[in-house]
Amino acid sequence: MNIHRTADLHIHTIASDGTFTPRQALEEARRVELTAISITDHDSVESLPSVISLAPEYGVEVIPGIEISVELDKTEMHLLGYFIDYRDSALLDRLSELRKIRTKRAEEMLLRLEEMGFPLDMETLLPGQMTGSIGRLHIAHGLLRAGYISSIHEAFSKYIGNDGPAYVPKLKLDKEEAMEMILRAGGVPVLAHPGQLDRDYMIPELIELGLAGLEAFYPSHSRFKTNHYVELARHYNILATGGSDCHGANKENVIMGEVRVPYQVVLDLKEKQERKDVEEKRR
Repeated sequence: MNIHRTADLHIHTIASDGTFTPRQALEEARRVELTAISITDHDSVESLPSVISLAPEYGVEVIPGIEISVELDKTEMHLLGYFIDYRDSALLDRLSELRKIRTKRAEEMLLRLEEMGFPLDMETLLPGQMTGSIGRLHIAHGLLRAGYISSIHEAFSKYIGNDGPAYVPKLKLDKEEAMEMILRAGGVPVLAHPGQLDRDYMIPELIELGLAGLEAFYPSHSRFKTNHYVELARHYNILATGGSDCHGANKENVIMGEVRVPYQVVLDLKEKQERKDVEEKRR
């Protein structure tokens, strides 16, 4: 029986724009009594070896995951990949390239900010961290620590938001490449927070490419949207998943375990992944 066993399948660490170290993520998961978590850092799997090796100490199951940004109609969507092989060489090579591009983008944004009178040192944006993926949230916190702004919201609304003077567009993969990255690494692709995307007409096309689920349970989804995506998942015979999108202190109002799903969802994802492996071996 999986009653009372729950999972949070969308968590970020210091390998991207979260503040949890691998150990802290597990400590928090145990504190809020989660059975399983998935670490889904942006364009990075760097935390996964540590989290997975430490997990037995905390009695928490870790599902290896990732979150990848995708270009879509002059905006972006995010794909989550569950049960990926985080040691896959092709995946690691492509993620390394994406992180280099992220770093170059951050450098260009810092240059623009410096020209506006807000100098920041790149080295201070990732204090004590790994070589993880750098993003705008890091820059926003750097501006806040330096006293240039009074809130994270101000950083985006005045300087680094999509229409801000220091904004530099981010390279985003097309949906075909992002989906293939996840599938090639043995993962199960799920559309992140579809209620924020509002592109339901894309779902059949994404399913044709390999999409296996919708993140129906998400902090910003209303009850109506949650029910809507649960029903859509049922209609298309794909999974309804969910998670908090916890970033630790970087998003203080988003708490690990605030959104959780029954552990059965983990088993369903695992079954999808195992079935896919069997089908590939038969080819």
